[in-house]
Amino acid sequence: MNFELTEEQKMIRDTVRDFAEREIRPVAKELDEKATFSEELTKKMGDLGLFGMYLPEKYGGQGLDTLSYIIAVEELARVDGSQAATLAAHNSLGIGPLYYYGTEEQKMKYLPPLCTGEALWGFGLTEPEAGSDSRGSKTTAVLEGNEWVINGSKIFITNGSADISVGSAVQVVTRVFEDGKKEYSTIIVEKGTPGFTRMPMHGKMMWRASDTAQLYFDNCRVPKENLLGKVGEGSHIMLSTLDNGRLSIAAMGLGAAQGAFDLAIQYAKERKQFGKPISKFQVNAFKLADMAMKIEHARWFLYRTCWLKDNNKPFGKEAAMAKLYCSEIAKEVADEAVQIHGGYGLMKDYDVERIFRDQRLLQIGEGTSEIQRLVISRHLGL
Repeated sequence: MNFELTEEQKMIRDTVRDFAEREIRPVAKELDEKATFSEELTKKMGDLGLFGMYLPEKYGGQGLDTLSYIIAVEELARVDGSQAATLAAHNSLGIGPLYYYGTEEQKMKYLPPLCTGEALWGFGLTEPEAGSDSRGSKTTAVLEGNEWVINGSKIFITNGSADISVGSAVQVVTRVFEDGKKEYSTIIVEKGTPGFTRMPMHGKMMWRASDTAQLYFDNCRVPKENLLGKVGEGSHIMLSTLDNGRLSIAAMGLGAAQGAFDLAIQYAKERKQFGKPISKFQVNAFKLADMAMKIEHARWFLYRTCWLKDNNKPFGKEAAMAKLYCSEIAKEVADEAVQIHGGYGLMKDYDVERIFRDQRLLQIGEGTSEIQRLVISRHLGL
């Protein structure tokens, strides 16, 4: 068993960490305050080669392994959840379905521009009444001649409405059987298609500098060639995409926990009470020790899960475990980091306040903690 990162993986970690500290940290607070999505930072992440990292070079990617990509997400999340969310959602949920289920023509058309940072793609699954129950989708698509006619809506779609967002893969109901069961398919819908409206969502507690959208379809007509995969494969496509996406959400949890820990230990060494740094008080030293232990456990379980995927071994159960554990560790560590900061941890002048807010989505997005436990229990045969 070899737990050493390769030299390439170490270089990616160091490069992304330097980029996050140099380019993102100085502007993260302002972007969060103004709830502004940054095309500039997105383009810079593209210039760094962070979009499409795991895609073959023929599609514009870097041809890297899963772990390299996960390390990149982790390092971004260590500084800012919003930028990590943009990267993670685009790579896992946006690019993923196109790469794994698209025809060669679809791949060559869509993937190269999506690897530059100049264009983003959405994952249209969640609806107002279909969250954890993905099969509760009500958005429909009817084939009329050579066109699919789509009606319905989606909500909470990351990278769905920014100016550089050029489309989404959308789960739709293409048929309802006599027994009431539904047939689900996935269809590509491009920006600018008549009947397709995209609206940004405001007033978020977290990821305020990422793009979150509502999508509306009103007799939206797209060519029948926009079908992704085969008719009836929609639910499989979307749920298998979530398996991969769980790894990136886990990486965001790991990164958020590490970022909160780094801030807490720095503050504990600098802040003095009763004539000495608060890190010297056993209660705080023990808190920091527990935080460090949890982070290391989370890191190596996530990295092992990436190894399973890269070696073509089953990883669905482990992905759910990693997503669950890393997201909940992020919550625990961020909470303790705020506690160590005391009243200052509640002030926006301190980055730990933003991490505390950003991590909260991680126990909800891409399958709640409750759903992860359900997935795990099913893998256990329960």
